[in-house]
Amino acid sequence: MKNVLDEITRLRLERNWNEYELSTHCKISQSTISTWYRKNQTPTIKTIEKVCKGFGITLSQFFAEGNDPVSLTPEQKEMLDNWSSLNPTQQQIIKALLQNM
Repeated sequence: MKNVLDEITRLRLERNWNEYELSTHCKISQSTISTWYRKNQTPTIKTIEKVCKGFGITLSQFFAEGNDPVSLTPEQKEMLDNWSSLNPTQQQIIKALLQNM
């Protein structure tokens, strides 16, 4: 799975935007964006949707690997949203649980 912050950075730099310009286009406060990077936080799916809208792309395009289109079901979106609210320790626990199923 893609690193969300790395992908946001890649798309931002591709457009030659600074964090302020990203916040303006995405209608997200600059302090929120700065917090993502400072605390290495993954934005929620709802916030990523705003980012995608600002970039003029779909969620599928954002999460696509290479040229493969991605389509998320409502359940998958909910799972990703829940995942992004977990801290790194909780994410590791969930990964271990899923790998052992």
